[in-house]
Order: sequence, then structure tokens, then C-alpha cells
Amino acid sequence: MDETAEVGAVERIGRIRVLVAKPGLDGHDRGAKIIAHALKDAGMEVIYTGLRQTPEQIASAAIQEDVGVVCLSILSGAHMTLLPRTVDLLRAGGAGEILILAGGTIPTVDIPALIDAGIAAVFTPGTDSRDVVRYIREHAPARSW
Repeated sequence: MDETAEVGAVERIGRIRVLVAKPGLDGHDRGAKIIAHALKDAGMEVIYTGLRQTPEQIASAAIQEDVGVVCLSILSGAHMTLLPRTVDLLRAGGAGEILILAGGTIPTVDIPALIDAGIAAVFTPGTDSRDVVRYIREHAPARSW
């Protein structure tokens, strides 16, 4: 699908609501802000929670904001604890249909376990932001449009 057709589809159906969050004590948010801007530029509605969010805060915000997608950006090395906890809280809160993505410095060896825990896709450093946009457009639940 070319870019014009993608934009037309978004206009006809509505805007995808995405929550971008930084779980844990990591104080670096450059990547999260780049993704947030790319998603906004692609016509999505983006809610950025800011730094140092707990899984509980992220799940609560996602449910309150009625988003269809949650993008978790993590560099701290706590991804094997914080990301599955966030997935579990979303499921427990009745929001198991939300598409959950992760990005950041996540070792390749940990990606299969994160996928098994409910993370739909993991984007590592160097990923083209257009690939994230494309993935969300192709996989976001229908209710998020």
C-alpha cells in the first residue's frame, strides 16, 4: 500500500490511539520521543507518559486513555521484569486486546521470552521508525481506529 492510500485509510476509519511509555528507572527518552513523533506524523494520536513509569501506572493510563497500542521503550536492562508485568496488568484490567510493542536495548536472546509473555514485537536500536508505523497499521486492533 502506498503512503497516500495509508493516509486515506486512516482518515476514513479514524486515528489509532497509542500510548508511549518508559517503564523503570531509565532516564533516557530520546528513542521514545522519536517514535512518538513518528507516530504523530503518521496521523496517530499519541499519549506520552514520560519517564520512570511503573507497570501499574502504564497499564492504568492505557486503560483510562482507551488506547489500542502500547509502545514500551526500555534501556535499563529490566525488560524481563517490567514488560511482562505490564502485559499481565493490562490483561488483568480487561485490556488484553491492546497491541503491546517494545523497543530499546533488548538483547536478541531475550526477545523470544518477551514474545511468549505477550509483547507482539520488539524493535531494537537502528529500526526505521517507518517500520514501527507500518507494523502498528497492520496489527492494531480494530477498536483502536
